[in-house]
Amino acid sequence: MKVEERARIGNSEEPIIIETGHYAKLTDGSVVVKQGGTAVLVTAVMSEEKNTEVDFTPLAVDYRERASAYGRIPGGFTKREGKPTDREILVSRVIDRPLRPLFPEGFFHDVIITALTLSADDKYDPDVLAITGASAALHISRIPFEGPVAGVRVCRVNGEFIANPTYEQRKEADLEIVMAGTKDAIVMVEGGGKEIPEEVLAEALFFGLEAIKEVIEAQERLREKVGKPKFEYERLELPEDILRALEEECTPKILEAFKIKDKKERYDTLDKIVEEFIEIHQIPEELQFNVKYFYKKLESRLMREKILKEGVRIDGRKPNEIRPIWIEVHPFERPHGNAIFTRGQTQAYVTVTLGTPDEALIIETIAEGEVFKRFMLHYSMPPFSVGEAKPWGPPRRREIGHGALAERAIEPLLPPEEDYPFIIRVVSDILESNGSTSMATVCGASLALFDAGVPIKDNKHVAGIAMGLILEKDRYVILSDILGDEDHLGDMDFKVAGTRDGITSVQMDIKVKGITKEIMLDALKQAREGRLHILEKMYEAIPEPRKEPNPYTPRVEVITVPEEKAPLIIGPGGSTVKKIYDETGVKVWVGEQGRVYLFVYPGGDLEKAKKMVEDIVREVEVGAVYEGTITRVEPYGVFVELWPGKIGLLHVSKMAEPVKSATEKYKVGEQIKVKVLDLDELGRPRFTTIGIEDGEKKEALKPGQVIEGKVVRVEPYGAFIEYSPGKTGLLHVSKMKEKVRDARQRYKVGQNVKVKVLDIDEQGRPRFTEV
Repeated sequence: MKVEERARIGNSEEPIIIETGHYAKLTDGSVVVKQGGTAVLVTAVMSEEKNTEVDFTPLAVDYRERASAYGRIPGGFTKREGKPTDREILVSRVIDRPLRPLFPEGFFHDVIITALTLSADDKYDPDVLAITGASAALHISRIPFEGPVAGVRVCRVNGEFIANPTYEQRKEADLEIVMAGTKDAIVMVEGGGKEIPEEVLAEALFFGLEAIKEVIEAQERLREKVGKPKFEYERLELPEDILRALEEECTPKILEAFKIKDKKERYDTLDKIVEEFIEIHQIPEELQFNVKYFYKKLESRLMREKILKEGVRIDGRKPNEIRPIWIEVHPFERPHGNAIFTRGQTQAYVTVTLGTPDEALIIETIAEGEVFKRFMLHYSMPPFSVGEAKPWGPPRRREIGHGALAERAIEPLLPPEEDYPFIIRVVSDILESNGSTSMATVCGASLALFDAGVPIKDNKHVAGIAMGLILEKDRYVILSDILGDEDHLGDMDFKVAGTRDGITSVQMDIKVKGITKEIMLDALKQAREGRLHILEKMYEAIPEPRKEPNPYTPRVEVITVPEEKAPLIIGPGGSTVKKIYDETGVKVWVGEQGRVYLFVYPGGDLEKAKKMVEDIVREVEVGAVYEGTITRVEPYGVFVELWPGKIGLLHVSKMAEPVKSATEKYKVGEQIKVKVLDLDELGRPRFTTIGIEDGEKKEALKPGQVIEGKVVRVEPYGAFIEYSPGKTGLLHVSKMKEKVRDARQRYKVGQNVKVKVLDIDEQGRPRFTEV
């Protein structure tokens, strides 16, 4: 039986509809969530046996989009969806993160959440609907879950907050966040903005929290109607004597280990403490897992107490203290831009590579279909960064998520594409990891972009910092620049990136309920202070983008050609631009409105490439005589190239010395003088050699000479006068006896006119004035 609940999400244009009981009924819980024409099926399934190999809830989330949902066929050769795209991975993460802290402690059964787009309209993004759907599927199921939660996208458009805006509204937004919350607490935030003040971000978060209340209530009503009894799982326990001994014997040793500042040494020491305890007390194998689980809980409690009571962190820092920062700009020669950013035991090596538009990433999106992505930031964390002896595999979900977070931080400061047409790829390789590697990536990326000479908006650096929280009832401490331990054992991981003037990217995961507006504002204020401290260090290292990038960095020059002639530069199947690149080492990209970009790599011949482009769009004058190169010979005639890209046919019937077959007289590569008879419908010239020699025998014109000629072509700016066969000159409108704005008002082809030679241009063509 289908059951449905509706709810209004804030000031969104259309309601959210949650329905169950009609689809995927063999799961533990399944719902379809709709808004407008967008619909997502979300299912939840739990394993019958608990997973004995992990000490956390083994949750897995898979979000999948079908091209059919938005009426398209997938690209590529196979024409079917393959491995998850980056977009699908990122949405899977925003579904996972608000759910994970809401599973009860000690619950170790595998839980699989699957979200599948059934329909996607041109208004609403299915990602936030999938968050709500995952919560609803869990909430009505037998799976233990301390929800519900709901997802919402909040944008600020013209100063007004909008819940679940349409794609069109999102284009105008200066702030966009995806968030999830319970009825009284924010649990997850992901998003960014265009240098947004901290106060505005806080307002957006609490606007979103208010917006989801009706959706939370709808899930509660749904559970009342169709909810299943919750599964009673086996909780982890330890005999009282072992638990007491663990606390008494390990507490002083753990506190002593906390004084060790080196991460690897501290981890090794903490691991050794529990191993020794197991050995001394001869803990049976079936209880060793439980001992290690409760040892971790003890470690967390002691760390938290130390910070709350003494205001001292594991590595001896005060709560708002930033680890020492060390920066090296352009440590290696060949990358276009590179930098090393080190903060404590976290170190990122970041490079910038500039490319041409044909190297842009092509991605398929629900909203816009196939789009070109000009900026890419790829984050990578090899196992050696944490001292692990493991092979380096392909990018994982965490790496893709961290890369997207850093990319979002930098992107608002990039120059517009029309001013800086390069494709920009940033790669961050983490060399050492002890907390906040994504924020080290933001800092390193900003430094490397400056090093590459990328004209960043207003010469602004972007820095990032990860904030933590220890909260016990009414006591709390906010931590700046958290370590890995403080992330795992604390109550919040709050990453904030931005400039001196505001926030550009934010990501937050909260593991406790009841984060108040006061705590949020305090965290944002402390994050700003830390960010400004880091920015000062970055400006000291490199205060502005380099005016003269290193010699291995490509340069770009832009020239403008008549828009209708721009396709000629590309040539059939790109043959012409390929020829220019082969001969000059310069890549040519034809943009809009006749803008042609010449990308010059070291060793490239820019001047030659410019001349080749100018020759392609140069107009062929009917009646003019040119010298060209034979590129192809057929029995019926020869093809003559006047300049690159400008080829025409000299037919045997138009040759001064007729032949039965052109192959009898001509060979490829020969130079030949031809006269332009006319242009065909595609603008290609047709030649003749008849009368050329007679015309050349005539005495050349001299300035001041008066002649009578015939008009052979008229353009708005002037008339072309033929003074001898194949020889023409220009009578400009400014040199006519009667002043007209358009020469076509006064002259027609075939008309005779008397003119005086003003001068001869550098190509030997006369310019006339009317007499």
